Amino acid sequence: MRLFKIDKRAIIQFYFLILSIKKCKMADKTKFIEELSSRYSSKGDSIILGKGMLDGEVIKEVDVKLPLKTLNRHGLIAGATGTGKTKTIQVFVEQLSHAGIPSLVMDIKGDFSGIAEAGEENNIIKERYAKTELPYNAQSFPVELMTISGAKGVQLRATVTEFGPVLLSKILGLNDTQSSIMSIVFKYCDDKGLPLIDLEDIKKVLQYVTADDNGKKEIAENYGSIAPASLGAILRSIVALEQEGATAFFGEPSFEVNDLLQTKDGKGVVNIMRVDDIQNKPNLFSTFMLSLFAEIYLTFPEEGDSGKPKLVLFIDEAHLIFKEASKTLLSQIETMVKLIRSKGVGIYFITQIPGDVPENVLSQLGLKIQHALRGFTAKDRKEIEKAIQNYPVTEYYKAEELIQNLGIGEAFVTALDEKGIPTPLVQTYLISPESRMGVLTATEIDNLTAGSALVKKYQNSIDKESAYEILSKRMVPVADGSQTVQEAPKTTVTKEQEEPSIFDTVLKSPMAKTFGTTLMREGAKAILGMLGLKSTSRRRY
Repeated sequence: MRLFKIDKRAIIQFYFLILSIKKCKMADKTKFIEELSSRYSSKGDSIILGKGMLDGEVIKEVDVKLPLKTLNRHGLIAGATGTGKTKTIQVFVEQLSHAGIPSLVMDIKGDFSGIAEAGEENNIIKERYAKTELPYNAQSFPVELMTISGAKGVQLRATVTEFGPVLLSKILGLNDTQSSIMSIVFKYCDDKGLPLIDLEDIKKVLQYVTADDNGKKEIAENYGSIAPASLGAILRSIVALEQEGATAFFGEPSFEVNDLLQTKDGKGVVNIMRVDDIQNKPNLFSTFMLSLFAEIYLTFPEEGDSGKPKLVLFIDEAHLIFKEASKTLLSQIETMVKLIRSKGVGIYFITQIPGDVPENVLSQLGLKIQHALRGFTAKDRKEIEKAIQNYPVTEYYKAEELIQNLGIGEAFVTALDEKGIPTPLVQTYLISPESRMGVLTATEIDNLTAGSALVKKYQNSIDKESAYEILSKRMVPVADGSQTVQEAPKTTVTKEQEEPSIFDTVLKSPMAKTFGTTLMREGAKAILGMLGLKSTSRRRY
């Protein structure tokens, strides 16, 4: 007995509807392959990140490639914790090394050093590479381990003078009034020929202008009176910084940024700055990176349009650089990011959400790699909406939904093609690293650092006469109970007598030392001068 009547016409219509949907999907896939393959192709040299994806399927015909010539246009790598950002950076750095491009990577969690050893193929890697139809070649890459805290590796140092008053104020967490006083102290030392090499030097200067009658008089007559309470607060901040391990960082020999440009057997050297032992002291390493930006800009020559960058920097936990930065400092960072690409240097900021990076900086980033974001709260959902607005409109994805469901090792990518035009947004199935995805053992670290020429070059600190020794002599009591008041010789503190350049004039002017009191008029170099930074190519002794 029939319970219902079968409508053959409806079945036929449903069949043709399904067929039509399949044809539409096939047409969309064909269009996707044609458009994305064209936009992510490169006539010149390039690196590959992975394969395009559509409707959850890996499209092996679509190679997601990045032209080397555009990699100095900077970029952003973002995504929630545990979505694969570290492995993406590892793949990126490996590809750069293959192309002979050295890099500098901040290793905050301590899990990046494994790039110095070859990876091991496992079932997950086999499956991943099978989907991409790309070969997997387990291999190691040349690595230099670096430190600012005295851990094993190349010791990175800078003098207090090279660091400058603005960045030193930031690292100390000084308020505006205290920062202005710090600028006056630097100006005083510059005028009096007092080299500021390490923290002992700046402490001795503060003690001299606070407790010594001659020091207080010199400051008051030439720069105005300074409240002893403010000087005392600055001194306490310096002592606290010493307790955080900064003593190893300030001193000589200063690190020469050209040492970041090594290659070995045709591969770019991966310089890993180990900060896992000071990850709870973000001001120290984030401010160091700012000083490094400026030093690179001052040191590297103009490159113009070249076939590939000479150095790429990866800044993890990028929000720490911008956190609590003054408007003046943010403006200077924005300008440095804009100008440093002409030196052949690319900067890549790594953070959880794009909103961690100021809009004026974000707008300058040519490459964006976005891993999954999680919309657990109303604030999270707002951040997702803002993140989507940073990417090109796409007909292939419902980006706002998909961004919350990207798998580990998947990311949205948009870049610049060889003509500098933004590429379409593509969901990318990223390849796996060829090197070890993990840390080096203590023995492996020992072996790596033992064979490093740079470790030997920078392992011993140099203690030359500086403000500490000069002022200590002045403050020694003589027989009648008074203090010696001999003037320090006002001679140049650079290695050689040189004709002062415009840049030197700007650096030594009161305007540059008091930062922010006058509008920037001297272009890029004046902006860097307002940071109070000195190039290591003109060392102070």
